[in-house]
Amino acid sequence: MKKGRAALALGLAGLAAYIYWRSTGRAVQDSLSDYELDAAEEFGKDGGAGNLLGVQAHMVTGDFAHENRFYAKLDGYLSAASQRGWLGPKTIAVFPEYIGTWLATAHEKRRVYSAGSLGMAMLPIAACHPLRFAYHVARAGTADRLAYSVFRTKASDMARTYDSAFARLASKYRIHIVAGSIVLPAPRVENGRLRVGHGPLYNVSLLYRPDGSADEQVVRKAYPVPRELGFTTPGSIADLPVYDTPAGKLAVLICADAWYPEAYAAVKAKGAELVAVPSYVEEEGAWDKPWGGYMLTTPPPADYDPATAQQLTEGEAWLKFAMPGRLGPAGIANGINVFLRGELWGMGSDGHTLMVRAGEVLQGRHVRGAALANMWL
Repeated sequence: MKKGRAALALGLAGLAAYIYWRSTGRAVQDSLSDYELDAAEEFGKDGGAGNLLGVQAHMVTGDFAHENRFYAKLDGYLSAASQRGWLGPKTIAVFPEYIGTWLATAHEKRRVYSAGSLGMAMLPIAACHPLRFAYHVARAGTADRLAYSVFRTKASDMARTYDSAFARLASKYRIHIVAGSIVLPAPRVENGRLRVGHGPLYNVSLLYRPDGSADEQVVRKAYPVPRELGFTTPGSIADLPVYDTPAGKLAVLICADAWYPEAYAAVKAKGAELVAVPSYVEEEGAWDKPWGGYMLTTPPPADYDPATAQQLTEGEAWLKFAMPGRLGPAGIANGINVFLRGELWGMGSDGHTLMVRAGEVLQGRHVRGAALANMWL
């Protein structure tokens, strides 16, 4: 078995070297990206209790090419919020799921950013790091060996760029930031800085505080969707943290976790008063298409009914089975759910910001591009 894995690794390393030879080229220049907003909406009035700011970032592949481009894109959104008077000492800004995951492509060749699919983007990355990639392939025990090995190969650089960018943003604007999510191996926080280890990959989120430090409690997605299970490991519902913030006790549920009543029960038991949900829906136009329950992992939520699933659109399912429909029964009054939008290797995207304010469900405009939704508590 070990000889077989070694042979496979050597073969892939040889293939990677060949692809590298064929695909070398100049890297994307460190220029700034467009952060124009398609919508900026305000819900409620400032009563001094703080606010949840949903950042529906619209990302393109080149935004992940360099830290300066990544930082500038996100800074543009927070600058726009600041100009509207939406940032203060009790602000919690929430970014979408996977906002940091595609930093796996940072500092790579042009071919990576122009690839028509994620798989084709990963091959040149493997080619540029043949020894490290082969090392991880030989030890991969997952179904999606390519994704697993690319994320392991680039993990240290990903974590450093993600941590630096969000630390700078939190300290610049003196706010709390739920930093979307990123896929990393055995992540941890030491002395306020994100570090990676040698364990399995997790889809994780971090909270950055106004001094630029990352809270030591890491959120690990407990219910990865089927595609993620090919390369990530589930976290534990029991380990979901609740953070003390000036706006209230905050829980973070990454995407599919927000569909499970058990997750709300766990964070409510720890005193959660606010819930932030970073999400990503990977299909253009999915919001108005039949849902069918496709994104749920196994087992599905206890109240999942296949017959009902066939009657709902994607958007209707998010309202019924995710955060807007779960907060009230859980006894939590306020929450926000934000979605990643963009043009990323042909994957598509959909969704728009969903909010619950004192039990009332609110929705941001459904736009394809970037949007801000500010909800006063």
